[in-house]
Amino acid sequence: MSSLTYDLTLAGLSVGSAAALTGIGLIVTYRATGVLNLAHGAIAMVCAYALRQCVVEWGWPLWLGAAVTLLVLAPGLGVVLERFVFRPLSVLGSDPARTLVASLGVFVLLVGGAALLWGQGARDDAPELVPDEPWGQLTVVLVLAAGVAVVVRRTRFGRELRAVVDDRRLAALGGIDADRVAAAGWAFGSFTAGLTGVLLAPYVRLDPYGLPLLVTEVVAVAVAARMRSLPVAVVAALGIGVAQSQLTRLHPPGWAGPLLQAAGTNLFVVALLVAALVLPGVGARDALPRPAGARVPAPPGAWIVAGVLFLLPLGLAGRDLHTSVQVPALAVILLSLVVVTGRGGQISLGQAAYAGLGALFTALLAAGRFPGLPRLPELAALAVAVVLVAPLGLLTGWPAIGRRGLALALATFAVGVGVSRFVFAQPYATSGLTLGRPAGFEGDRAYYVLELLLLAVALLAAHGLRRGRTGRALAAVRDHEAGAQAAGVRVPSLKLLAFVAGAALAALGGGMLGMGLRAFDAAAYDPVRGLLWFAAVVVLGADSTLGALAGAALLVGLDAGARGGVAAALIGVLAILVGRFPGGPDEALRTAAQRLRLRRAPVLTPVGAGARERLQRGSAEPVRPRGTPLPSGATGVSRAARDPGHAGTAGTPPGPPEAPSPPSPVRTARPPLPASPLLTARRLHARYGGFTALDGVDLDLFPGRVTAVVGPNGAGKSTLFHCLAGTLRPTRGAVALGGRDITALPAHARTRLGVARTFQQLAVFPTLTVAENVRVGAEQGRVADPGAVERTLRLLGLDGPVRARPAAGLPTGTLRRVELARVLAGGPRVLLLDEPAAGLDTAEVNALTRVLRALAADGTALLVVEHDLDLVADLADVVHVMTAGRIVASGPPGRVLDALGTGAGR
Repeated sequence: MSSLTYDLTLAGLSVGSAAALTGIGLIVTYRATGVLNLAHGAIAMVCAYALRQCVVEWGWPLWLGAAVTLLVLAPGLGVVLERFVFRPLSVLGSDPARTLVASLGVFVLLVGGAALLWGQGARDDAPELVPDEPWGQLTVVLVLAAGVAVVVRRTRFGRELRAVVDDRRLAALGGIDADRVAAAGWAFGSFTAGLTGVLLAPYVRLDPYGLPLLVTEVVAVAVAARMRSLPVAVVAALGIGVAQSQLTRLHPPGWAGPLLQAAGTNLFVVALLVAALVLPGVGARDALPRPAGARVPAPPGAWIVAGVLFLLPLGLAGRDLHTSVQVPALAVILLSLVVVTGRGGQISLGQAAYAGLGALFTALLAAGRFPGLPRLPELAALAVAVVLVAPLGLLTGWPAIGRRGLALALATFAVGVGVSRFVFAQPYATSGLTLGRPAGFEGDRAYYVLELLLLAVALLAAHGLRRGRTGRALAAVRDHEAGAQAAGVRVPSLKLLAFVAGAALAALGGGMLGMGLRAFDAAAYDPVRGLLWFAAVVVLGADSTLGALAGAALLVGLDAGARGGVAAALIGVLAILVGRFPGGPDEALRTAAQRLRLRRAPVLTPVGAGARERLQRGSAEPVRPRGTPLPSGATGVSRAARDPGHAGTAGTPPGPPEAPSPPSPVRTARPPLPASPLLTARRLHARYGGFTALDGVDLDLFPGRVTAVVGPNGAGKSTLFHCLAGTLRPTRGAVALGGRDITALPAHARTRLGVARTFQQLAVFPTLTVAENVRVGAEQGRVADPGAVERTLRLLGLDGPVRARPAAGLPTGTLRRVELARVLAGGPRVLLLDEPAAGLDTAEVNALTRVLRALAADGTALLVVEHDLDLVADLADVVHVMTAGRIVASGPPGRVLDALGTGAGR
């Protein structure tokens, strides 16, 4: 091996060792708590600054400073975070959305706090803990990895750790102290973060922004290890480190030279892009806190105040508006996050990249340096830049089609970092660039007026995406993606639309910001700033355009009027708190006001006062809790003999008393079977790993007939249902609708052909009103019928005051009717019902039965997967019994259920 190759290998092993430490810490924390600690890099930076403070500023011996930093500060910081930030979130349900926002809040808080304490300038005097050779670092990595493996596999704590990872609540019921396990995981993860920081600080720029980003980039090694395998993480880190070092020796001529040089210094970024965009996603659950109710529109007075505040600089600041001109531009950038995150429900941590591309393209076009295009005036250059950047939103929009949660967060962050490293940081793209202002708007005052006009255009565009059919469909995707697909919403297309529109708005704001600063400044579009912007939007209300304006004013005002880092620290604190109040400050204020009201003396309602009076008189009349259905024996009649006109619990809107159906629940003679089935399934096979869920199932659904499928848990009923609905593609077999093969069609395409479904777990859109929920189904369904919404609302008894109420907080029985109304408004030919009676009382089940019979009488083909055998016996024309992925019995309900016995299907 040549001397150069050997030296480069040693340098690569040194970098790879630090990356391996990061991977070990991230994996241990994730396995102990389920949290991907995105603040790992910020913890590393704080510990590096702390060691420098002890040794350089206070004159401590290196060994003492290292001991305090690594053995006290780092693990102590992890324990504090677990106890006061993430443990309360786990008590609230361990929602990955909240933990993601909280970890970003910790990141931003630590970055802002470091900027406040130590300033924003770079330091080059960090003490060297380990000599600049890889063997000591590599030894530390291997010892730590081996020690963790031994602890996990050979000790009682390791067994407890594995139990907590598998099911935290079940482990706690088994006597395991899950909090202690989580605290230990956080302490060890923070220790490795601190060790990474103090090892890297002497050889890289030590500043509040650079080091956290550098450490966060190497999360790729943990993702490559699927957040589980320590050996894979260590090998990947060392391999990438050595390869990155070896690439620096290559200097090909021509255009490939700068690109290869950039890859040689940023190979971990390339690995992050590959790991985030190509490898299977980590943490696929939702990544954004879902609002609990419909968004409360801002009062007109708030908009008047905002307008006055934005116009105020024109009258009070004279001609020098250098700071103020940044506010409208940043407001447009934050509006792009409102569109993507607030309305579309998609996480985007790379919006700073699109803002920077907007500024860069504007500067290149105005300077005549953009390939293939002539020199353009500044305003025209800005417009063309927006058009050029908008399609690039597909870079993050395309991964969003198949990814959610942490996987999407990593993908969007990887794109943002990649653009920053391979475009903004390269001299061939940005050297010598200046950016002027449009002719006639050179002065600060005139340019501020132009910015206000462009901000108004951006507000109108964002408003257009929040209203009408597109706005309702976007809200449906945000609230319940599977439900939106079942309603016929083209979810992939809408996700792409949200990201493309967001990229266009971000490019507009970035170009405005660049012209305001009169230069292209890559630091203004740093990926860390993108994290800060995202946190600010989530904190102030992700779906609030007014919140975007307030956020821009807050960030610019605090950075200009206070010491650098105040804005980041404040946003970080609020982001940590928003885990408990995902609806933003409005929800927090409403919750506080509600608690204050509860402290007052309670006042009984008339019903409560009457109940108390009866109890005081010793009345024998039983007092039934509000909303509790009458037991079967209370009236001395069976469920089928009760009053079918009452549908709904006490205090809720009544069910449909006038459904167009037979007035009596007694079964009548069935009409003859239609000649040909409407929906057919032939030889369906489905497997999950090594388990066969469906084994050659055949099924026919006829128009005007109700078909039921029953069987024990694990029989394959849900898998069959998903294959018919389009949410699962069978490994073999075919599904046909009216003779047309629809096996390969997704759920939303089947809905538009007339195959609709409901969900066992309610699929409603809580931020939309009842009428808007139904309108989504009518707008996306098979037929466009202007009267379908009102007709369906009347059919299901939802045409009263309840129609204007948000779906959030309504009783289960009402929500079942809302979901069914949304489905029916689209005019389906085939209706698939998954446990339609779940959560309903007897009267509501009776009302549902009458409606479903009416639909069958109208020619709809119905499939019911249900555990309530009374409902199956009352409703179905034919029953299929499934066991072990096969249909083992079929026939009329009386004969099949009698042969099956009372325990079947339960």
